[in-house]
Amino acid sequence: MTAESPSFRRSRRLFPGHWGPDARGRSAWRRGRALAAVAVLVGGLILFHAVVPNVVWRLGSLMESFLPWLGLAVPVLLVLALVRRSAAVLAAVLVPVAAWLAQFGGTALATAEAHDITVVQHNVSDENPDPAGTAHTLVEAAPDLIALEELTPEALPAYAGVLTPGYPYYAVTGSVGLWSRYPLADVRPVDIRPAAFPATWNRGLRATAETGHGDVAVYVAHLPSLRFGLSGFGSGSRDESAVLLGDLIAAETLRPLVLLGDLNGTVDDRGLDPILSRMSEPGPGLAFSWPASLPLARVDQVLTAGAAVTGVRTLPATGSDHLPVAAGIAF
Repeated sequence: MTAESPSFRRSRRLFPGHWGPDARGRSAWRRGRALAAVAVLVGGLILFHAVVPNVVWRLGSLMESFLPWLGLAVPVLLVLALVRRSAAVLAAVLVPVAAWLAQFGGTALATAEAHDITVVQHNVSDENPDPAGTAHTLVEAAPDLIALEELTPEALPAYAGVLTPGYPYYAVTGSVGLWSRYPLADVRPVDIRPAAFPATWNRGLRATAETGHGDVAVYVAHLPSLRFGLSGFGSGSRDESAVLLGDLIAAETLRPLVLLGDLNGTVDDRGLDPILSRMSEPGPGLAFSWPASLPLARVDQVLTAGAAVTGVRTLPATGSDHLPVAAGIAF
């Protein structure tokens, strides 16, 4: 007879029931090996998600868009481990737990640090029924810069009417806009349009904000939307636009640089690598921003080069299908 280890005896006290050999003679360490393998696989996917290929239906980008949610496998596996009375699964669950903490623990658990300016990024939705109310919500966060996407000619006066008194310096190009407490110079549109899109598609601008901490290059961008269909995760146009934006950032000579925008992708999504590879580490805070009714991912980004994002948080819901995102930036 094999002697029980102290850890096994403790598990029996914590989880009472039949933890001895089952009817087939399998011990608690031999039962549930398939589930244990699943636990290890989940941990591996969290840490090594880049190995999932993108050639078929862009599965890699799809998984990376919701990567933090793989952690939900942990409570499911724990329940199954208790049902099966499997010590092997209980031990294997430590793998995805450790992987999740390594990948997201610092972001989820970190607290915001001191910062020099506050910025707000918001896709306001071109179907927003209350533009003025949305603008008031953003102003209440007392930011220094406000970037908006999906502006329409009909709604623009309502946004400007609320924002301009406190943010007298502003620029609008196509459907994106920037409002600032600081003077803006060298304002110009930037071309991030995929080749197949019409010439009227204009979703990028660049400006120099003359802050009290020096000149800052500010980019506002709205990358193409994603589509789900029979062909899989439709991120091709988004990825093409990301390459163009990444090239613009690489060519920008002014630092620090701040990028505000709805990038239609998370910081784990390899499709944004042309941008992310040229920026500093994303700031702490999960701040899921989409969809507003049940936030599952942060596609609204605040990224920097030559500066640091000290913390990211969401603001109260507006009339948009996105939540606003506020962030502190230290130069």
